[in-house]
Amino acid sequence: MNGRAPRLPAGRITAAGLLAALLLGLGDPLPSPLRAAEPPPTSFADIVQEAIPVVVNISTTQTVRRPEIPGGRSGDPMEEFMRRFFDQMPKSYKERSLGSGVIISADGEILTNDHVIGSADAIDVILPDQKRYKAKVVGRDKKTDIALIRIHADHPLPAAKLARGDGLRVGDWVIAIGNPFGLGETVTAGIVSAKGRAIGAGPYDDFIQTDASINPGNSGGPLLNSRGEVVGINSAIYSQSGGNIGIGFAIPIEMAAHIADSLRSSGKVVRGWLGVAIQDVTPELSKALGLPEAGGALVSDVIKDGPADRAGLKRGDVITAYQGKPVSSSRELPIRVADTPVGTHADLTVLRDGQPKTIAAEIGELRDKEVVAEKAAPSFPLGLHVDGLTPEVAERMGIDPDTKGVVVTAVDPGSAAEAAELRPGDVIREVNRKGVATPEAFAKAVSGRSAGKPVLLLVQRDESTLFITISAEEADRQEDAG
Repeated sequence: MNGRAPRLPAGRITAAGLLAALLLGLGDPLPSPLRAAEPPPTSFADIVQEAIPVVVNISTTQTVRRPEIPGGRSGDPMEEFMRRFFDQMPKSYKERSLGSGVIISADGEILTNDHVIGSADAIDVILPDQKRYKAKVVGRDKKTDIALIRIHADHPLPAAKLARGDGLRVGDWVIAIGNPFGLGETVTAGIVSAKGRAIGAGPYDDFIQTDASINPGNSGGPLLNSRGEVVGINSAIYSQSGGNIGIGFAIPIEMAAHIADSLRSSGKVVRGWLGVAIQDVTPELSKALGLPEAGGALVSDVIKDGPADRAGLKRGDVITAYQGKPVSSSRELPIRVADTPVGTHADLTVLRDGQPKTIAAEIGELRDKEVVAEKAAPSFPLGLHVDGLTPEVAERMGIDPDTKGVVVTAVDPGSAAEAAELRPGDVIREVNRKGVATPEAFAKAVSGRSAGKPVLLLVQRDESTLFITISAEEADRQEDAG
């Protein structure tokens, strides 16, 4: 997005607990007292004075070609006027944008956002002493919006102190430094409003939310704690107007530093891959699957011959822990797996048919892939219109030709299917845990449902496979409506 902090549309967002000690016998140490709350600082001046030398301004230039005037009717006077007017204009122009960055090594490595450098033809870095250097891209990662660039200064540069460990807490003071609107180094302060925020930027969302003022041009600059350590890289704002409204987001420095290490060593990010499609276990899914409670990551699909498949994971398993640490939602697992070195034998705790089980999977390497989908036809229960999934249709949709199921071609307005957010192009593979290979089998499976029972569908959607429940109330209402 070329140096401007991304703005998300109105209505949605566009990037240490208390340890209880139990005394078991004489001689055991007493529990540690609660940590006293730190008084609010009277000034951030000392922190800022130390941090300013490691914050840089980034200016990028991109050549943009003007679109050609399309041909129209011969002799059209308006077209002739437009053509003469535009022919006098340059065929291209330079687009400039501004952002921020933070120096992380004495030899000139700088962390910033991927959207700050965008598709730039040239990247200039301006140090606090106003010296200007050309920068080269070491590597970039669109999935996390992190980029690593390097300048060759004529002297060793000061480097930022990066926070280690997850000591940041909601309510802690934080300081943002950057180059908003091209004004130069600007300092704002606030608190950590939330951690682990998902804002729809991608599968690795894990943002720090802060009310420290972040504006366009702050992107790529550091978010500091009260000790002057970098805890995040400022990345995005939530705004209806383009300016700050007290909701800003930063990429945690643990993630940014890990990405930088990968970019430094290989110019790209190597991510771990498990080979499963997962989703949250909602209360409705928990009830439909007969699980004791909601929580964990429900396996909705297992990629054939992938790490999970080879390890014996099955569709319907619920992953409750990864490498000994609990998994409370599906959002957590991709981040942890991605950070796991390829070749690691990772232990997964799963619930299968209500029973806990430990499975070891050798983590593979994630590779990018693209898939598309679509189709059309007749009408069936729940307000769904479905058609058969032939090998030819499957291939055209970019899915395995051996996939069995039916393709959703239309969804009736106000139907149970619409309420469950089913959409055209979805492939329904199972109804209530039983495969459906034809429209007739689908209709029979749905109509054979007992009154008062929900309908559990296994749906393939683009690259993902997920379980979707249609509540008993919605299904009964649809049947009553005919």
